[in-house]
Amino acid sequence: MSIWQEWLQHPEKVRVRQAFFYVHLCVGAGAGFYVALMSITGSMIVYRNQLLKVFPVEWVVDLHENLLVGASGRFVNGIGAISLILLCLTGAVIWWPGINHWRRALTIQWRSHYGRFSWDTHSALGFWFFLFVLMWATSGLYLAFPQLFNALLGFVDPSDRFTDQVLNGLTLLHFGRFGGLVQALWVFLGLVPGALAVTGVFVCCRRMIYGSPQNRGANTEP
Repeated sequence: MSIWQEWLQHPEKVRVRQAFFYVHLCVGAGAGFYVALMSITGSMIVYRNQLLKVFPVEWVVDLHENLLVGASGRFVNGIGAISLILLCLTGAVIWWPGINHWRRALTIQWRSHYGRFSWDTHSALGFWFFLFVLMWATSGLYLAFPQLFNALLGFVDPSDRFTDQVLNGLTLLHFGRFGGLVQALWVFLGLVPGALAVTGVFVCCRRMIYGSPQNRGANTEP
């Protein structure tokens, strides 16, 4: 059986996939609380301007942007964004459960026991909201290290014809500054990384307690 055939049918046997899985597991375990914190606070400040009229939310904004410690917190946010990008990319690789089980990996078995439910939720949310989470990770990296993006885009676009538009678009996407229903949708979608963090940590802990099943490529619970 070729590597490609093995990947299609039994991805759990492919060594590269196994390596990606452990990277995903370790990074997720280390960054889980951070991702959940950014997810919750990010959703809270989507309606920042409206909430300012009723509640003092500037400390939540500072927590989300700087972890309440200024430039040092902004740097940590950059590391957190890199971690989230890594989780997205490794997660995209290890999501594939094999050609006989891929449909199941798109759904959640609502009546299954809590271990199966957590695994299904993590897998399905990761698939359906992959682009959103990757967008927040990338735009978060820009907001933490804008000079890096300015340098890279300046190299590609020396005349800055499109650089400002791209970077402004990243900021708008990150905070959902579109108004109306889109803004409300951003509040809901902003909680998805938090849900992924919670289910991912649960899956990690369960794996440590009960071990790894032999047929992980079949998208069975960890």
